[in-house]
Amino acid sequence: QETGNVEVRFMQLDLASLRSVRAFASAFLRQEPHLHLLINNAGVSAGGTTEDGFSLSFQVNHLGHFLLTQLLLERLRSCAPSRVVIVASRAHCAGRLRLDALGRPPPGPLSTFQDYCDSKLANVLHARELATRLQGTQVTCYAVHPGFVNTGLFRHAPLWLKPLFLPLVWLLFLDAAEGAETPLHCATREGLERFSGRYFADCRPQQPWPPARDDRLARALWEASERLVGLGGPGGSPSP
Repeated sequence: QETGNVEVRFMQLDLASLRSVRAFASAFLRQEPHLHLLINNAGVSAGGTTEDGFSLSFQVNHLGHFLLTQLLLERLRSCAPSRVVIVASRAHCAGRLRLDALGRPPPGPLSTFQDYCDSKLANVLHARELATRLQGTQVTCYAVHPGFVNTGLFRHAPLWLKPLFLPLVWLLFLDAAEGAETPLHCATREGLERFSGRYFADCRPQQPWPPARDDRLARALWEASERLVGLGGPGGSPSP
């Protein structure tokens, strides 16, 4: 209604539920013959556990997007050239992936914050490994840091922290339109194909933190993510 565009369609999707992700993908593929752009933008920073038994932030920010991308990948390939944009964060610099405990809340008093940072490292590595697997398909992908943006991301912050933190958010953070610039740049800018798999900030490719450039870690994360979301078979095709 706000845009006046009658072609906009709302479809419900709950990334905290792998069942919902599968239902959405099935409905989308039945209804829509074309898919040229997928922007994995949703993110939360909150404690808790999902119905699938994973920490809320890690599932919403990484595992749900990983499954969604895999389920829509064949449609993206058939509609190529197409793009996948994964909204990560500079917070990936503090990420520490524990592959033997992936999807479980990290230990310690800052568990929720660490879980968020871990999921953002997973976002950058997801884009890197996805680009490797999609070479030659005309499907390209990009991880982006949108900046520190004043959205509802921190609505679950502890009550004691909000009086200290929220004034800084209002003073120093970008608004949502400014935060959309880098994701939209990677979604629409011509000539970015050679940067597939790279990490973008301020509308240009930048070097992420060293663990986010670790190809072995990216591959191990991919394989672990496949197992956790129930994908199997060659190329990570959905299990029967």
